[in-house]
Amino acid sequence: MILVLNGPNLNLLGKREPRLYGRTSLADLNELCSRWARELKTEARCRQSNHEGEIIEWLHGAAAEGAGGVVLNPGGYSHTSVAIRDAISAVELPVIEVHLSNIFAREAFRHVSLISAVCRGSIAGLGPLSYKAALTAMVALLAEE
Repeated sequence: MILVLNGPNLNLLGKREPRLYGRTSLADLNELCSRWARELKTEARCRQSNHEGEIIEWLHGAAAEGAGGVVLNPGGYSHTSVAIRDAISAVELPVIEVHLSNIFAREAFRHVSLISAVCRGSIAGLGPLSYKAALTAMVALLAEE
């Protein structure tokens, strides 16, 4: 099972800045992730929170919940959260960072991710396909281990 975690403001997908994030809602994105995971012969459990501490708790509990890895879109916390970075470092699961938009084509402050260095990889700018690529990569990583 792969845990798919979405951070702040992603509950507004489909409505919030559609020119950047598209028209796919979070519910639609969760369904896509579930479908892609089934095609990869695994399960995706999708969650979203606007609260940093809740995301940290989910990371801490992922292995106990049976997750083999985590696909994480930390949203704005990518650029600000040492606490999420430390939580990723503390767990012994692979984490892949994803972003719907190309953070490197946006404001300069978005070009730096505090969590990228402790993730197995980062995928950005492909819209919902960023998640499909991350799920595919995670299944391959887990098969290697």
